[in-house]
Amino acid sequence: MSLFNALGGSLEQMALKALPGIVQQVLPGGLNVLLDQLRRSGYQSQVDSWLGRGPNEPITADDLRKALDNEQVRQMAEKLGIPMDQLFPTLAKALPDAVDRSSPDGVLQGQSS
Repeated sequence: MSLFNALGGSLEQMALKALPGIVQQVLPGGLNVLLDQLRRSGYQSQVDSWLGRGPNEPITADDLRKALDNEQVRQMAEKLGIPMDQLFPTLAKALPDAVDRSSPDGVLQGQSS
């Protein structure tokens, strides 16, 4: 395993743990707001799969690039301490699991509905 791959793996693990808190800092409403943006951008089935009990559908870095605005991306990358161009692939890998872990009953924890 190369050093890059090892670092990539630990970066994903760090992002997975930190993601809900970082999204909350960047977007008032946290993961709920981020998931709403993804739904409005045409990624409803992916979001539903992350909240549901079945397998998580993947999302690509390009999908996220289309759904998120540059200021949100800049702030998230800054809080994770990574370059902006690394945020999308890291987020694409970490977001489905982070949402899955934050929604054990199919509803995001802290969501009032």
